[in-house]
Amino acid sequence: MNARKDSRENSRMRSFKAPHVCTLLSLVMLFLPVTGTSKQNIPRLKLSYKDLLLSNSCIPFLGSVEGFDFRTLLLDEERGRLLIGAKDHIFLLSLVDLNKNVKKIYWPASKEKVEVCKLAGKDVQTECANFIRVLQPYNRTHVYVCGTGAFHPICGYIELGIHKEEIVFRLDTQNLESGRLKCPFDPHQPFASVMTDEYLYAGTASDFLGKDTALTRSLGPSHDHHYIRTDISEHYWLNGAKFIGTYPIPDTYNPDDDKIYFFFREISQDSSTSDKAILSRVGRICKNDMGGQRSLINKWTTFLKARLVCSIPGPEGADTYFDELRKNSGQCSDLTHTSFILSVFKGSAVCVYSMADIRAVFNGPYAHKESVDHRWVQYEGRIPYPRPGTVSVSLIIYFYFYSMAIIPYFIFLNG
Repeated sequence: MNARKDSRENSRMRSFKAPHVCTLLSLVMLFLPVTGTSKQNIPRLKLSYKDLLLSNSCIPFLGSVEGFDFRTLLLDEERGRLLIGAKDHIFLLSLVDLNKNVKKIYWPASKEKVEVCKLAGKDVQTECANFIRVLQPYNRTHVYVCGTGAFHPICGYIELGIHKEEIVFRLDTQNLESGRLKCPFDPHQPFASVMTDEYLYAGTASDFLGKDTALTRSLGPSHDHHYIRTDISEHYWLNGAKFIGTYPIPDTYNPDDDKIYFFFREISQDSSTSDKAILSRVGRICKNDMGGQRSLINKWTTFLKARLVCSIPGPEGADTYFDELRKNSGQCSDLTHTSFILSVFKGSAVCVYSMADIRAVFNGPYAHKESVDHRWVQYEGRIPYPRPGTVSVSLIIYFYFYSMAIIPYFIFLNG
């Protein structure tokens, strides 16, 4: 594959939903009460599907009968096109007219993989197919694409051409590769990925059963491949994690300080009881993490995580927690240029987290566990050097520290 690698062009292709969510939230925040809680029984605006069509603000994509089950979107702003990942298909649409000159790639799972999937007891219609879950801009001319492949993930490259007027939309079938740890096996499993500097960061299940999950980095420039992942042997890292979103967010003007933030929910079990709870987390790793030595070869050395707390503020809401994270907006900014993350939780709650607060938590006190049988408590000793969460952190720091909880500065409630 002769692909021109220009990672600077990646910014021209991005998520279709995030900009609209950010704009909407910036406007909504202007009307929030000072208490930070908004309760309404009646929506400000309610539109039916017919109303949307009559308003000319909604353009339905007719698609094709065999290619429904849309799951992934990628907006190519420079060329004015939208890529859609569906069941066994990838569509290329024009933003001028979604239903004119529609191009598509038919990419089904192999018959052998479908048969194996059926023998494993999976549903032939909703599971034993190639559901496209990854569409990431690789460089100026290619998009990286992955599908579930009937529970045998597979990845490849789609050629788009160089110039705007070029109508190129072709899957390179000669350079297909395994999608394990890049794409989920199960099409219904929560999953997150992002491509930056030609590296793919992905949070997904690492096996057919979906029991073990990992945050990985793969691909990269041909001269600089550094595959890294979390350790599946220790639940201190991840415990049945369900990834919701992952985003490259700079911390300072120095590119060496750039981080990858990832949002997920996982099982948390207090060692003093047999009860298991689902808690939401935000994690962080450094983009320049090259892995460690000995037992940390090809494993993150800057992995940190903290709990995302979403609860009703004030004494009356002390016991009202929304713990299951479902959606994330990515980084947004309001009219005061304050950066924040919008998170949607099960139970009709939306919490807004300031990026400044998230960074402060990761740079603040740590929780510590003396042993497997002890509770997590705030670490009162001297913080080791290098500080946990920076490059070249030793194994003992890595396993026994994580940051304290992060609380929102706004919460929206439905009802």
